[in-house]
Amino acid sequence: MKTPLNPEYSIAKLDKTHPRKTFSCGIPSLDNYIHTLAGQDSRKNLSVTYALIHHEANALVGYYTLSSASIELGELSEALISKLPQYPRIPATLIGRLAIDLNYQKQGLGEVFLMDALQRSCRASQEIASFAVMVDAINESANMFYKKYGFLPISSEKNKNKSRLYLPMDAIKKL
Repeated sequence: MKTPLNPEYSIAKLDKTHPRKTFSCGIPSLDNYIHTLAGQDSRKNLSVTYALIHHEANALVGYYTLSSASIELGELSEALISKLPQYPRIPATLIGRLAIDLNYQKQGLGEVFLMDALQRSCRASQEIASFAVMVDAINESANMFYKKYGFLPISSEKNKNKSRLYLPMDAIKKL
């Protein structure tokens, strides 16, 4: 599952040394999050932000967040429900945000970054159970991006526009 990352880039937990103020992915809510809220959420243990750094340019190329979540059993497909214990909620990992700076988009870095998030989530699920990785696709382009990697829409009344998607850990292990 590991997608190679060019040596001039690295992925690490976001810290104070990473240049956040110049980051712009073109979506104001994602830009605002990295500029003002990511550090606070980390300190309060609400999410962990991972940064993609371009060393030579000293640039924050992208970021994603991971946090714990759950899926209501009834939101999964009937085929999956029949194979699971009938608990009301199933543990999951949420990729709450994933963004690439406008200057680095369309270079395949989104795929590299998603694979890193999935691999990290899969490893963590060996220590703290997680049945699937969930995402909230912010727009149709993001929705299509995630579906390309096998993410499925969650079936619920709240998910009418099919923006909440999931990928079971078993499928992630096969990537």
